[in-house]
Order: sequence, then structure tokens, then C-alpha cells
Amino acid sequence: MGIPVLVMGESGSGKTYSMKNMDKKTTAVFSVEKNKLPFKNELTLFKNSTYETIGKEFKEKKFKSYVIDDSQYLLVNEFFDRAKEVGYQKFTDIALRFRNLVHYINRTLPDDAIVYFLHHTEQDSNTGKIKAKTIGKMLDDKLTVEGCFDIVLMTNTDGKTFSFLTKTDGYNTVKSPEDMFEGDRIPNDLAIVDKAIREYYNI
Repeated sequence: MGIPVLVMGESGSGKTYSMKNMDKKTTAVFSVEKNKLPFKNELTLFKNSTYETIGKEFKEKKFKSYVIDDSQYLLVNEFFDRAKEVGYQKFTDIALRFRNLVHYINRTLPDDAIVYFLHHTEQDSNTGKIKAKTIGKMLDDKLTVEGCFDIVLMTNTDGKTFSFLTKTDGYNTVKSPEDMFEGDRIPNDLAIVDKAIREYYNI
């Protein structure tokens, strides 16, 4: 049973940069949209990744940590590919594909595998909370993205310092297991997150 982790944040808030210190020997990055990383590193990078790319590499089981960079584009790209289709079935299919990916991680990957979904945010028009971005209310009605994850972090920055929020402030959908992290705000470093999760679950 692998562990899916959702890391939310606005564009430019430090999501991608947070993986700079990840171990290049044990980490693979699936870049759905961008073809370059914003730092110098030798991380294994799969460009223009799709569900098929991700699924193929998961089956190889070569790495312990995986990062899906800009995972909301898995939803967006399929939506645009099917934009001319009439009816609501495509929204159900899009939600199902994303949910099935998370279920595959939970049920099939090795116990020591952690998959980080780096995902954009938006404000919920009903609750006002900051949440994971989807492709609109139709998909939200079928899939609550955060509900697929036990660990949901969110970037926070004033333009000078960058951090991750580990607990909700009532205005977002952040959550994490009790005492997994040292405080409600931790450094914007995915390597620190990875270490904390592995120590918490003894993996």
C-alpha cells in the first residue's frame, strides 16, 4: 500500500522548488506540463507525463518517492481533449481516472512508496475555502480531491519566505495525522516531508 500526498498551492508559491533536496537515487518526477525544473538537479524527470506514463513507471517499481508536478493538468488536459463531446459523461470519466490513480497508489504500490501530487488551488465559491483546483463544479460534485488523501499540505509565502501549512486554519482544506509534523508550519522542503512521513509510519 503506497501513500498518496497532496501538496496544494498557487503557481509560483514554491511547490515545484520544494523537491530540490529530494534524493536523486530514489525519486522520480512526472512533469505533466513543464519540461524544466526551476533548479539544478539530477532527478529523474519524465516530461509530458500522462496517466499511461505514470502507470508504466509505477509497475517498474524503481523508485521510493514519486512527484506528479502540476497534477491538476491530468484533469485539465483530458477535459480539453474531450471538449467537443456533448453531455456529462466525460466529467464522470475524468473524475474516475483521477480517483483510480489514487486508488492504485493506495492498493498496489509497495508500502515504502510515497507519491506527491503537486496541485494548484482555487477558492470554493460556496464555502470560501481554498481547495484543490479542478475543472469546475460538475467535477466537484463527483469528486472531492482532498477526500482521496490522508495528508494534504499547502504552500504559504509572503514573497520572501516559503513554507508548508500542515493544519487547517479553517479557511483551507489542509490536514495531516496528529504529530506527524513539528508544528502547523514547516519548511518548504519535500525532503523534510518525506522523512517525516517515513518516520511516522516506520517505513
